[in-house]
Amino acid sequence: MKKKITKVFTAITLLFTLSASAQVNPVISSWIRNTTGVTGRHYINGNSTPIVDASYPANVQAVAYNTTHVYVSCSGIPSYVIGPYLDGNPSQGGNNNNKYKIPLNPVQNTGTPTATTMGTIGVFINGVSLFDYRDGVSYKNSTGQNAGGPLGGMGDGIWNRDAIVAEKAGFDCSKGHPAGTNYHHHQNPSAFNLDLVVISSICNPYLADGLYVIDSTMHSPLIGFAYDGFPIYGAYGYKNTDGTGGIVRMKSSYSLRNITVRTHYADGTNVTDGPAVNATFPLGMYREDYQYNTTSSLTPDYLDEHNGRFCVTPEFPAGTYCYFATVNSTWNSAYPYVVGPTFYGTKTVTTVTSLPTGLTSYTGTTGVGDISSENLKLSIYPNPANDLLMIQSKVAGKTNRTVELIDALGRVVKTETLFQGSTMCYFDLQTIYEGIYFVRITDGTKVETSKVVISK
Repeated sequence: MKKKITKVFTAITLLFTLSASAQVNPVISSWIRNTTGVTGRHYINGNSTPIVDASYPANVQAVAYNTTHVYVSCSGIPSYVIGPYLDGNPSQGGNNNNKYKIPLNPVQNTGTPTATTMGTIGVFINGVSLFDYRDGVSYKNSTGQNAGGPLGGMGDGIWNRDAIVAEKAGFDCSKGHPAGTNYHHHQNPSAFNLDLVVISSICNPYLADGLYVIDSTMHSPLIGFAYDGFPIYGAYGYKNTDGTGGIVRMKSSYSLRNITVRTHYADGTNVTDGPAVNATFPLGMYREDYQYNTTSSLTPDYLDEHNGRFCVTPEFPAGTYCYFATVNSTWNSAYPYVVGPTFYGTKTVTTVTSLPTGLTSYTGTTGVGDISSENLKLSIYPNPANDLLMIQSKVAGKTNRTVELIDALGRVVKTETLFQGSTMCYFDLQTIYEGIYFVRITDGTKVETSKVVISK
């Protein structure tokens, strides 16, 4: 079911500029706008039926722009089902009514790089927040108490705990969780159960998905923008910066240090001791367990210290600086995960309380996701099926898609909706007889049909 990309960009002169035409600038056109009234949904522990949050509109509510900025109004809630959070997190994502002001032409920071911080450092194309690597806790607080243990505390900021390692038990299937009402991802927003090596069982009782599905045969979609305005892509891209060389996994230039005690940073700085490396505090528990490898970043498919590079992408054929949501060879998230530990550009994205006058509303639907898109690959599994039949797309669509289960006589026996901004839906087959069926998917204009067998 995997079709290789044959179109590549060659002999392209890289230009450090975005599109001059605001109508086609991906900073404007890439958002998943809620045009169908989709609302948020969430799971609670012990109940595999999603609860509909009717008052929380999902994805992005509006996009408007002028000559310098795009303004994105969103709730911060995705259309894919979120939760539950099995580490005891009492919070639940809610409507945050965010209004992001994003530059149309971001610029490189030629001075001292700006460090990423706690809280939102970017926004995904469905309006969900991106956080950096940390969970806000370091090993010791000002009184020397162990912040990694039951006493808690924000810590002294010396050995900073990695959220991906420390909070794995509290991530939902889509690898997200809330801070207060702010649902967010620290890492690649693709579901745990789709990784090559599955490191969390949360997807087993709670069917869920994510913003996109990793595919090693295609350039990953544009999935968001960092707080310096530069785009964020998924895990795979063109090997060479000019768009040639085929599709490869983009690799982090950070690696774990070879240490057994935590007494010094990678640059040799002597700091307050952290815990020795052991089963309770494994290597990778803290950001300072990593070192940056300058030689790695000189290889085309390895990224720089910000976790990005200047290169050609499908949306930017003339080239742009962009970040990648890095994973390792088993598709588990790889530090620094998305952006960081510093920004490449000048951090200029802000939230505003009200929109300025004179904006032009964007109402186009071009970009990520419809049935006619070459980037949209559909998987229908298992086949033959017994109790459940899953329909999975590689990229979250920009429109709702109707999915019908049709019997051999042409009768529609079940209908489901694959919501915009989501990659998965399923049929419950408990009341369906054995036989040959067809799955028909349409976005209102294009239709795709696949044969399936139901065997009890």
